[in-house]
Amino acid sequence: MSSTDRPDDGLTVADMDLWRQGPPHALFAELRSTCPVHWSPGIAGMPDEPGFWSLTRAEELERVSRDWKTFSSHVDGAVDITFGDLPPELQELAKLDMINLDPPKHDRLKALFLEGFTQTRIEAQEAWIREVVTSVLDRLDGQETADLVADVSKPVVSRVIHGYLGIPEEDDAKWAAYMGRYIGRDDPDLNPGGLEQWANEFIPTLIEECLALIEPRRENPTDDLISILVHAEIGGERLTDDDIVMGILLLFAAGNDSTMATYVSAMKALTDHPDQRQKVLDDMSLVPSVVEEALRMFPAFSLMRRTATRDVELGGQQIKENDKVVLWYPAANRDETRYEDPDRFDVTRNPEHFAFGAGGRHFCLGNALARLELRLMVEETLKRYPQMEITGEAPFAEVFFINQLKTLPVRLGPRAS
Repeated sequence: MSSTDRPDDGLTVADMDLWRQGPPHALFAELRSTCPVHWSPGIAGMPDEPGFWSLTRAEELERVSRDWKTFSSHVDGAVDITFGDLPPELQELAKLDMINLDPPKHDRLKALFLEGFTQTRIEAQEAWIREVVTSVLDRLDGQETADLVADVSKPVVSRVIHGYLGIPEEDDAKWAAYMGRYIGRDDPDLNPGGLEQWANEFIPTLIEECLALIEPRRENPTDDLISILVHAEIGGERLTDDDIVMGILLLFAAGNDSTMATYVSAMKALTDHPDQRQKVLDDMSLVPSVVEEALRMFPAFSLMRRTATRDVELGGQQIKENDKVVLWYPAANRDETRYEDPDRFDVTRNPEHFAFGAGGRHFCLGNALARLELRLMVEETLKRYPQMEITGEAPFAEVFFINQLKTLPVRLGPRAS
């Protein structure tokens, strides 16, 4: 089927002009009601890229997420979880990233990662994570203002995931900056050198930095997650250095960016809705529900992409083999058939949602750790600064893949005793 055979209304969802203020929720609502499986003929600013299908309803997201045989994460020549394929020189390396794999290798790799994310191991870290949170908040004492991204969220989540990875605290800022650039490759602030410099200079440097973490752990393994990967075996064979590097980058990126983004969005929502914040201040047992509602309304990652392995019907549309299919999590998380008044921030809702995926093999393995971090961060921040106010602009990262505020300037208000 050629692009002219598809139902083309001329709209491309992948146009950054639609995303300047975050995900285009009004557009997603219109698509859910009129064309929940929608064809975009291209990508704005990327003339060589073919079009893609957008999924905006929960029903189709769940179906695609659970059917990896029909909707693959790993098809030669189409390896990337975002829209456009990676530059050719990065394709082979990207094929080793667990998030770009299908079973059986995906399942074997994920089993290795799960050793570091057991419920018992995470629960045992609660006191330490709370100490990390409170020590970062202690640095705000005496300040009238702060940036919740740079001053709170980034240092907390960096220390937590870096602690799991065995990275010393003095290297937190370096790796957090690396991950901001790694994930935010299209944003002019996060990656000022542009895509060419990102691919040709930054990525080789990042890979060398990851390789430098591997060799010491061959000689002296500890119980950190990098050591687990270095000494792991699949089918009696050790992982290659490239396998390990991609595993390290996945852990760094997910651990730094996802929790950071959701905490900042949660605190902004609570500040924008003082009635909801007061409910939580009156009953702190609502904090876990706040976390789930923030995950629903403001998922840290906007999308994942799959590639059709065969012709298939989906949501009334004919998907052809090798078509790209994009799962829009902010859209499915506001599906009117699943949520009453879905655009309303409600701290008592405690919803199920798609912030960690829509089921299937790629459901986020770190979800329990993220939920624990978010609960402790929201709880401790509210306890200290119940009258916090936003004082300036909170721009979104100009990257389709991440749903993230770059800054959130606030007036802290008097510290509660």
